[in-house]
Amino acid sequence: MKRIHSLLLVPVAALALAACGGNGDDSGHHSMNGHSMGPGMGMSSAPATTAGHNAQDVMFAQMMIPHHQQAITMAKQAATKASSPEVKRLAARIQNAQQPEIDKMTGWLKTWGASMPSPGGMHMGEGMMSDQDMKKLDSLSGKAFDKAFLQMMIQHHQGAITMAKTEQAQGSNADAKALAGSIITSQSAEITTMRNLLNGM
Repeated sequence: MKRIHSLLLVPVAALALAACGGNGDDSGHHSMNGHSMGPGMGMSSAPATTAGHNAQDVMFAQMMIPHHQQAITMAKQAATKASSPEVKRLAARIQNAQQPEIDKMTGWLKTWGASMPSPGGMHMGEGMMSDQDMKKLDSLSGKAFDKAFLQMMIQHHQGAITMAKTEQAQGSNADAKALAGSIITSQSAEITTMRNLLNGM
């Protein structure tokens, strides 16, 4: 038994030495989940980055989806409550632009294995309206609605731009960062339009 036991120890010890590198030379090659990783790709890289995205990318999608959904709710209200044709056209443009973006971000979260934002969740994104704000907007019509809609949507867009800038600075997914850039460009232009409409009232 002693001889068998000593024979078993030799390959085990050899394996242990091989796993440790044996010669103490840490060249930056690491193995993760059975895959060899080259220098600079080991544990020293950002731990939150997996499969081409990081925690910021996930948060961006999780926060922007309900943010967009609220904007679409506001835009749908404008279709029946606004008196200004310009406000109605702007609202339609917002709805048509943001629904495809919601679909895109939903697809990312599914691909990444991340949880979907819960409908009516308590997590408020930048610039989002409160339930009280939404009820107030819903109670208005005509020119009073136009003014409140534009004021609220400007604040809403400014919040989206803030979140998009954070994504561009801290995100790692190329598609998410590209969408963030598109949001900054399109919603900045819409803010200018809305301010001009407000000034003309």
